[in-house]
Amino acid sequence: MTISPGAQPPRSTDSLEYPVSTTTSRRRRGLRTAVAAALATTLVAASAACGVTRGDDSTDLDMWIPNSPGGGYDQTGRAAVGVLDRDDITGGDIQVTNILGAGGSVAMSRLMGEAGNERLMMTLGLGVVGSTYSFGVDARPHDATPIAQLIEEQEGVLVPADSPFETVDDLVAAWEEDPGSVVVGGGSSPGGPDHLFPMQLAKATGVDPKDVRYVSYDGGGPLTSALLGHKIQVGFSGLAEFEGQIEAGELRVLAVSGEERVAGDAFADVPTLTESGIDLVFTNWRGVVAPPGISDEARDRLIDYLTRMHDSPEWEQALADNGWTDAFATGDDFEQFLREQDERVSTTLKELNLL
Repeated sequence: MTISPGAQPPRSTDSLEYPVSTTTSRRRRGLRTAVAAALATTLVAASAACGVTRGDDSTDLDMWIPNSPGGGYDQTGRAAVGVLDRDDITGGDIQVTNILGAGGSVAMSRLMGEAGNERLMMTLGLGVVGSTYSFGVDARPHDATPIAQLIEEQEGVLVPADSPFETVDDLVAAWEEDPGSVVVGGGSSPGGPDHLFPMQLAKATGVDPKDVRYVSYDGGGPLTSALLGHKIQVGFSGLAEFEGQIEAGELRVLAVSGEERVAGDAFADVPTLTESGIDLVFTNWRGVVAPPGISDEARDRLIDYLTRMHDSPEWEQALADNGWTDAFATGDDFEQFLREQDERVSTTLKELNLL
């Protein structure tokens, strides 16, 4: 991955692009500084909404979202909370709080600091796994208390409506001619799904992933702004959060990453990568964890909440409405999955010389 020569570490963590020439240790020092600053800011911004003191008999819960409103984690978390509330599954109120910063690693750090808090859950996915590496956070999602994997989602290759790229072949051709001439972006930090996808796409088409210029944005909202503002030429992300812009004709989808086309009128004409002659299938996932150190009883209670949610007609409708694939797994099975995803991310980052 490259950046214009002489670029300085950004003051904001809304977008980050990393130069190949920067050493790993130097890059990590800068990122640790960024995540520390973001954590301090977020602690001030969220202190009024989080960490509410409750009595032992309270049935109220907090659901933390590790990125901006409108992003994939936000959509998944709020859909789950909506079903839990409508069906009165928990018997109490559920407060949703977005904790922005550093690709989800700020929220992950805060969650680990809530050890023993049995009234807290957080959505997460492949992007948070990657952000813990990119921003030098020692904790990993499997170090928390795994509750449930909820969904899988394929990704799309997005461009502004006036982009010269009409097909994914046009993107590949531009990469083959000069990879550095195309700036791509995603709503996750290195190691997250929106980063892994273009790297694997480049590799599958014979382009060296190290030559791909990737800009990281902190969620789907900032990524949308970057695409519409022509700060980047191509975006890689899940499609649900962009459906409005796609239907309005502001964004186009060149291809999707799953085995089959995405359901819905907005995506009916969008081919898969395999249909486009590229041997690659790629999926993202999202799930829910709780802080470490909670009791087995509390863990089982939270698993029961989400199991009852998953079995409801309302959640089935949410899956259909958002184009999500059901991938429900709980407890120990989800923990094993998280460990496998950690290996998936670390292996890719090592191949890119980012670890």
